[in-house]
Amino acid sequence: MTRPHQEVDIARKLRTIEWLKSELLEGVSVFFKALISNNGQVITKALAAIILTCYFLGRRLGIGFHQVDQEMEDQLRSQLATGHQLEDWYGDISTCLRYFEGKKRR
Repeated sequence: MTRPHQEVDIARKLRTIEWLKSELLEGVSVFFKALISNNGQVITKALAAIILTCYFLGRRLGIGFHQVDQEMEDQLRSQLATGHQLEDWYGDISTCLRYFEGKKRR
């Protein structure tokens, strides 16, 4: 049997997840609009908002910040091993992986 306090907490968690999902969509919308205007500052802010919202959404779903970081690092290593086009064309995968590894050393 759930207590009234538990029901309120569950409802609040669900509302928070729905709010974060809408924040994510709003962030993507702002990002796309900023691309049209080619405004670097707004693009940067929108990307940061999208990334933060993903971290917060993951946390609300029981996935810690470190887990997300580790998975991103694992995906970078996998993409590097399979010869991703962004790596071939620009070196983005290895550059991003070095960035993650540098953050861990600090």
